[in-house]
Amino acid sequence: MTEKPETNSAIQKALSVLELVTQELRPLGIVDISRDLDLPRQTVHRVIRQLEELNLLRKDPGTERYTAGGRLRALALNTISSSQSTRASHAILQGLVDEEKETCNVGMLDGHEIIYIDRVECDWPLRVQLKAGSHVPAHCTAIGKLLLAYQPKDARDRILRAAPLRKFTKYTITDPDQLEAGLEQIAAQGYSINNQEDAIGLIAMAVPVRDPQGEVIAGLAVHAPEPRFPISKAIEHVATFQAAADRIGQSIFEGDEKL
Repeated sequence: MTEKPETNSAIQKALSVLELVTQELRPLGIVDISRDLDLPRQTVHRVIRQLEELNLLRKDPGTERYTAGGRLRALALNTISSSQSTRASHAILQGLVDEEKETCNVGMLDGHEIIYIDRVECDWPLRVQLKAGSHVPAHCTAIGKLLLAYQPKDARDRILRAAPLRKFTKYTITDPDQLEAGLEQIAAQGYSINNQEDAIGLIAMAVPVRDPQGEVIAGLAVHAPEPRFPISKAIEHVATFQAAADRIGQSIFEGDEKL
């Protein structure tokens, strides 16, 4: 008979706290964690202090609640973007670029920015050249607005408060109320559009990449010069991009159901 892991070990307690905090849509306090994990408050306090020292958790500014720290976010992003995880998804992305003849990429939220975890450039000489690992603002990019739209309201507000809503072009939306209205529309329609908001002459469309539970974890976007790939054409192809995004999500988590 296989022995069960020691559920009372320090590492098991720490892992349980990290799992709970990352699963919740809002920062959690010690009372919440103690109640949900059925652990003494003194134990939870000790574990959180150690995780905070390691930058795996951080205290939400102005509160006594905790959320993922920078080191934990980096670990998650590195895991998703590792060569083992992206090999299959990269092939899907390459196939999409071969079909659409335009640059496509996959990105995730990293604070108030988007980090590209995979990207395939098209063969056209006129294109924006960025590499996987590049960061771009969230408020004026297709993936950024998409992922903001799927955040809970309080989390979205925190991100936007921390973000410098810089105006890159005359089309960049920097008014919080106008941006919020746009995000609600994105959540309702299931895709987002960047209409020259970060660079004149360039458009983008993004659709969600989901995990096995249906949660949006990333965005898949196409980028192109507006004359060559206008927004109307991008929207006509939205079903193709959604199907590719579903396959990418499945490839990232392939085998997890067996664990």
